[in-house]
Amino acid sequence: MFRSFSTFNYRIWFLGALVSNVGGWMQATAQDWVVLTELTDNDATAMGVTMALQFGPPLVLVSLTGWVADRFDRRKILLITQTVLMVLAVGVAALLLTGIMTLPLMFCFALAFGITNAFDAPARQAFVSDMVSLEDASNAVALNSASFNMARLIGPAVGGLLIVAVGTGWVFVINAATFLAMLIALVMIRSRELLPRVKSSGRNGLAEGFRYVWARSDLKVVFVMVFLIGAFGMNFPIFASTMALEFDRGADGYGILSSVLAIGSLAGALLAARRDRARVRVLIVAAGLFGVASVVSSWMPAYWSYATVLIFVGFSTVTMLTTANGYVQTTTDPALRGRVLALYMAVVMGSTPIGAPIAGWITDIAGPRAAILFGGIAGIAAMAIGLGWIIFSGRLRRHETRRFRLTLDETLPISVVRADPVEFSDEVAAATTPIRLPKR
Repeated sequence: MFRSFSTFNYRIWFLGALVSNVGGWMQATAQDWVVLTELTDNDATAMGVTMALQFGPPLVLVSLTGWVADRFDRRKILLITQTVLMVLAVGVAALLLTGIMTLPLMFCFALAFGITNAFDAPARQAFVSDMVSLEDASNAVALNSASFNMARLIGPAVGGLLIVAVGTGWVFVINAATFLAMLIALVMIRSRELLPRVKSSGRNGLAEGFRYVWARSDLKVVFVMVFLIGAFGMNFPIFASTMALEFDRGADGYGILSSVLAIGSLAGALLAARRDRARVRVLIVAAGLFGVASVVSSWMPAYWSYATVLIFVGFSTVTMLTTANGYVQTTTDPALRGRVLALYMAVVMGSTPIGAPIAGWITDIAGPRAAILFGGIAGIAAMAIGLGWIIFSGRLRRHETRRFRLTLDETLPISVVRADPVEFSDEVAAATTPIRLPKR
């Protein structure tokens, strides 16, 4: 389960990311609560607009961010983006502590966070594959998700308590300090032990990555499923905060709901780390579980019964996202990995600007339960799309020797070739490509 920890660089990265992610979740909790209760009078639509501004740039800038992740040193990119995010957190803290923060200013900071994260996310995702071998990439992605959700387990609850104890401004100050852990980790990483980068001879930027994805029916299905659930089902800040208010709970109640969600998320990430590779069938089952759990949660009559069902929502969400991320990383041409991951992150993060305002509007008009129910239906629809692909693509067939047994061909086998770091040529890159497409 923890085989990626045998790599020094990954161990340092994991620890730095864990500390930084705890601060990030504390800040996310504080930002949502500020918009919902301090800058507006429980306006879920304004919260949805904030999320749209923060998660919209990955979609708008995808043609640039993926190219940057493939073209430049990812470690240096992360040093820059993490520093900028730290400075932005200090800026928000200063405005909150001095009492001059307004909703338009918060919108501006949300947009700045979004632009910076648009460059940070694909570089960070691809950098994981630079630290470990190809056979450990899926495990590293799953452990990365575990780190993220361990932080999600701690951060929102601590953030909620700190909001009550010291105020939202100081939560942003603490988050700014946690960025130092990631910056120190990036400085300590041994560059000579990073895997050799595959250089792409193509000059078409994102178009090359888009053509690659378009020629892969499995990737198209994965992207569509993730988009549906990301846009309409994963608006947890809106759902949890408004449900906390519906149950007459404050910021601490909202933080606890976010942490309970992370219990299931952490379990899903650790279970994903045990699998030898990412499979589409797991993604389909997780999408179905997400849909059912979301529908059930919308019916819960009490705070703690709702919180209990959130464990299953968190488990299915992270199982789905970790499987999708691992599948994309381990089956994509290394020369195009940054651009394909930028497209993937644009789908995951860019779906929020579409879904969050809709979820906020439904919440304001019909209540949070209706918005959660709508997200659950989207999860069930995603599962149906995945099942349809399996059935109509011809990959589900009868076993060759057993009459009543079915087999599923998800992808071609992956062959791992050890490359000479000095001579990592296009021919070697082609030999290590898990799924190759004919040249056009």
